[in-house]
Amino acid sequence: MQATLSPRQKAAVIVRLLLEDEDVADLSQLSIDAQTLLAEEMAGMAVIDRQTRDAVISEFCDHLEAVGVIFPGDLDGTLTMLDGRLSHDSADRLRRIAAFSGRGDPWDRIAMLADEAIAHLAESEAVEIVALMLSKLPVERASRIFSGLQRDRARAVAQAMPMTADVSPPALNRIGLILLQAAEARPKPALPSPAADRMGAILNFATADLRDDMLAVLDQQDSDFAGGVRKAIFIFAQIPQRIQARDISRIMREMDQQVIVLALTTSAPEDAAAVDFILSNLPQRMADTLRDERDALEKPKAEDIDDAMTQIVAEIRRLETAGSLTLIPASEVGDGPEAAR
Repeated sequence: MQATLSPRQKAAVIVRLLLEDEDVADLSQLSIDAQTLLAEEMAGMAVIDRQTRDAVISEFCDHLEAVGVIFPGDLDGTLTMLDGRLSHDSADRLRRIAAFSGRGDPWDRIAMLADEAIAHLAESEAVEIVALMLSKLPVERASRIFSGLQRDRARAVAQAMPMTADVSPPALNRIGLILLQAAEARPKPALPSPAADRMGAILNFATADLRDDMLAVLDQQDSDFAGGVRKAIFIFAQIPQRIQARDISRIMREMDQQVIVLALTTSAPEDAAAVDFILSNLPQRMADTLRDERDALEKPKAEDIDDAMTQIVAEIRRLETAGSLTLIPASEVGDGPEAAR
């Protein structure tokens, strides 16, 4: 009787047995066609005797033992398997090729676009298409994009939302390709970060007088650009506004003690709050030791103090890049002298 079962029927027997195990992954991971064929096959079967069942299990186990290596069988699965082992540009190119060739879901590719690219599509495409795009995005992200639209535009997109109810899967796929092509057609900057961020990063490590001089020049030439540069700058004086008190001990543990002592000797009025903030958020014994060493230190050179403060700022930036701490956004910092410098 086992020999009379088709391969699909044998698969149905194995699946029927696996359904009794709650730890087995659900069948939604199969393609829609595979799920349909499997359900139809199971619907046409009745009773399988024990001998046939055992024979099917034995054959299934033999097939498993004969397997040497398993590949995903599609580009999306392959990219998932190779995640972190391909360069970003290579993975990006392969996903783009897969989407445009019909071998991948364009909506998966769209979901990977930056918010800025999604927002551009939301502002430039037909409202019906934008409504579909927002429907395909995770709710939190769709809400963020929708909230950034101009009020009239947002109203039109909301009114177009009922039109998305009867869109067929092929039409949805075509619309995804249209959006993806529109996103890919946008010119890509040769440099990944905005110019204001790059200028701010450079001025982070400049001396205070040079930084102030450059900001004054930028204010006269382009006040908007100067404002962006100010937001990108993080300096020693901003530590109380942009660093969580709980992170101070972690930052200082990574620093050479002599560097900390030098930084704490700064006498600039704008740095006084940062010095107090650091000392007040360190363990008492460590804070007292630093105060004693600072007071015993002969008057250091101004450039040595600046260098020490720069090293602390660099360490904070390193920890931020590594994800070990998060800077309070510059937009939440007031417009006082510390934020403007």
